[in-house]
This record gives sequence, structure tokens and C-alpha cells, in this order.
Amino acid sequence: MASNIVMPTLGLTMTEGTIEYLAVSVGDKVAKGDIVAEISSEKLTGPVEANADGIVLKILVSEGDVVRIKEPLMVIGQEGETVAEEEMESPAPEETEHTQEDRSTEPVGAEETKKQQEENKQERIFATPLARKMAKEKCIDLAKVNGTGGNGRITRLDIDRYVPMTDEVQETQSSTSKVADLPEWGQGLQGMRKTIAQRMMRSVQTTAQVTNQRKADVTKLMEFRHDIKTKVSSPLNHGEISINTLVTKAVILSLQEHPSLNAWYHNGEHTVMDEIHIGMATDLEEGLVVPVIRNADRMPLSKLGPAIAEVASQARNGELAGDLYSGSTFTITNLGGTNIEYFTPIINLPEVAILGVGAIQDKLVLDHGEVKVAKKLPLSLTYDHQIIDGAPAARFLETLVGYLQDPYRLII
Repeated sequence: MASNIVMPTLGLTMTEGTIEYLAVSVGDKVAKGDIVAEISSEKLTGPVEANADGIVLKILVSEGDVVRIKEPLMVIGQEGETVAEEEMESPAPEETEHTQEDRSTEPVGAEETKKQQEENKQERIFATPLARKMAKEKCIDLAKVNGTGGNGRITRLDIDRYVPMTDEVQETQSSTSKVADLPEWGQGLQGMRKTIAQRMMRSVQTTAQVTNQRKADVTKLMEFRHDIKTKVSSPLNHGEISINTLVTKAVILSLQEHPSLNAWYHNGEHTVMDEIHIGMATDLEEGLVVPVIRNADRMPLSKLGPAIAEVASQARNGELAGDLYSGSTFTITNLGGTNIEYFTPIINLPEVAILGVGAIQDKLVLDHGEVKVAKKLPLSLTYDHQIIDGAPAARFLETLVGYLQDPYRLII
């Protein structure tokens, strides 16, 4: 029996994808799991696999088409099998400029002229139908929006992220007011670097970011690590008790006690999340990405450490699944390896807080009249003051430091 191969979902927020490449033609034999196409959404790309053995009976899309998730891309069946007419039809394109009723009242010549103008416009600016509709509703000039989708295509999220540049702001000001000429966000940059620049600027421009900083005495934490290593017979070579893993576990436990920091704030909607998905900022040659450890709150240290190491490795090697680039509810960024002490991390939207971890410092302390060396871990918590006040943020840090300074609580 014939079956449809549909547009898959690469990430939690994906609503549509672009057909980048068709790997098969009508009449080709395929086996279940064979790659039949390549698609992209935002800056992510991924393969589409055959869902059954058979023959490609019909292809409903072309390269470059934008298709909503779960819409059919092609039909697979057995040789000689016929396909119902409704299965053979491609999804109807979304109306973007005119309704059918408007077109019916236009002279044929005018309709052809407008069609040609629209085709010429499409050649200049690539955007999804939904992005065009949103831009029209918000009176946004698509020529001023940077596309982050496949082949530079403008997507819904690009419209959501767009902030008018200086020239647009000036149009709404009094003719006597003077507005300084500001550069376009990411101007002169390309690809991932431009996207990062725009997202960072959007974060600092749309949130009230404040950073609280303090140190945790991790002397006992280091002793705890040594004690575990000597008492566990199996080797711990996959990050099970690394500093990064132990800090992450302490963050998870602290978020469970202070759920207001495990939240999203996007387009005026504030949502406290039930599940904890930790984003782990990872440095690549091309720029910064944030792979996600899903349901991190359900993992013991023996699972959490390897999961952190695996997503970071896959991100660096370009092997990370598309849906693991988004959906985090709280992000951790660690600069301890570069010997940085304190810094000011920028919130990873739509989250409301991010933790920066610095390098452990040896400090002399006076303990009952005796001078000792204590190991201090610098922590920097940036939060959106629109959502989180200073006192709750301080209490979160206090709880986090408490776990780090009483490390056996991490395994209870």
C-alpha cells in the first residue's frame, strides 16, 4: 500500500522546511532508511529517510520549495501500484499578496504583469510564505531582514527577531529630532557569525539583564571527587564526576527548588517549564552553539556526564541531531578552561537566566587560627530583571553554592 513521506521536524519550534536536495527520482527503488532528500530549517539541515521499502511513485515537491511540517513530500509504494489523486497533489501554496477574489477582478494583462513582478521579487528575496505574511502584517521591508534559513531564506523566526534599524526609527521621529546613525546588527558579517551577532544584540536589547556574582568554596567538592574515584572500581572516564558535570547537577537541583529561573519569556508570554533541558554553550571554530541535554533532571551523574560530553563532541563534529540545537530551558557556559574568573554571560533567548562558570582559584583562608588553601569557584548568574528580581536570583545562587559546598547531597 502506498504511503507518504512527509516533512519531518528538526526542532521544537520548526513549522516548515526548505527542500535543499532531492536524492531520488520517480521510479527509483528505495529501502527503509534510505535518504531520499535533504531539508533545512533555520540554520539546521537534516536528511529525510524512506519510511518503507518500495518504488518512488510520485514526487510532490521541487528543490527550493518550502513545505510545512507533516505535509507530504513524495509517495512510495509497490511497482505498478496506482496513487489516489489526493495523495498526488502538492500542498497548495499559501496566498501571500492577493486573494483569488482580488485576482478574478483584474484584467488578464494586469494579472500577468503583477505575476511577473512577483517572480522578479522572489528572485531577489527568498522568504517562506508565512514570513512574507507576517512581514506584510507588521509592515516590515523584507529587504532589510537577514535570512537564517536554508540558502539565506527568511523564516518566521527571522521576522520575530527583527528589530527596525536606525533609518526606520528616524521615519517615526519628529523632523527636528536627531537620531545617531547606528550600524545594522551583524553588518559586514556572514553566516553563523552574523546570526550570532543578531541574536546577542536582540538579547541585550530586549531584556533587562543583570548579573549577580559570588564564589563557592569547592574544597570539599574536590575531596569528594577524589573519594569517589578511589572507591568506585569501574573507571570514570566519561565525565561522570567532572567539575562541569557536578556544577550542572547542582544547577538542576537548584532549578527544582527555584523553578522561576527555569522558564521562557517570548513575544510577551512567560512560561515556567516543568522539564529541565540544560543548554551547554560549546565553542566551535565557526562560532558558539548551545547543544541541549534533554530531561537532564532525570539523569544521575553516571548518565549526565556522558550526555554532556556526547552532545558537545557531536556539535564540534557536525553530527548533532537538529532537534538538539534548541529547546533548552537554562544554559550553562564555562570559561574555566581559559582561566577566566568572572564574566557577564548573555541570556540565551527565550530563556530568562544563564550561569557563567569561571576557573577555580586557590585562596588563602584563616580556619580556626590556621592558614589554609581553599579552592574557590567563581559563578556569574545573568538574569532578566523583567522576570526575575535580585533577591530570588540571589537565593538561587545561595542554593547552588550550598550544593557545591556539601557535595554528597548531589548523589542523594
